[in-house]
Amino acid sequence: MKINAWKVSTLALACMLAGVVATGRIQIASADQPNMTDAKAKLQDARSSLAAAADDKGGHRVKAMGFVDQAIAEVNLGIAAGASHK
Repeated sequence: MKINAWKVSTLALACMLAGVVATGRIQIASADQPNMTDAKAKLQDARSSLAAAADDKGGHRVKAMGFVDQAIAEVNLGIAAGASHK
């Protein structure tokens, strides 16, 4: 039986991503920052909606997804900063 290296590496990356996401959510839940957690969830919903949009919209959809990604990163930094000041 021949093993496809691409399938194995894709599976490994997917598992690592799932681990990172799971770890991040556990930290957020324990941080007790409901407004920041709510904001992050809404940003993630917005990112999903943008990703599902049909056309590129002249590059604006992709640019908006980048801004949302930056906002999510800033919220994560804010959550981490708030958790370290408790």
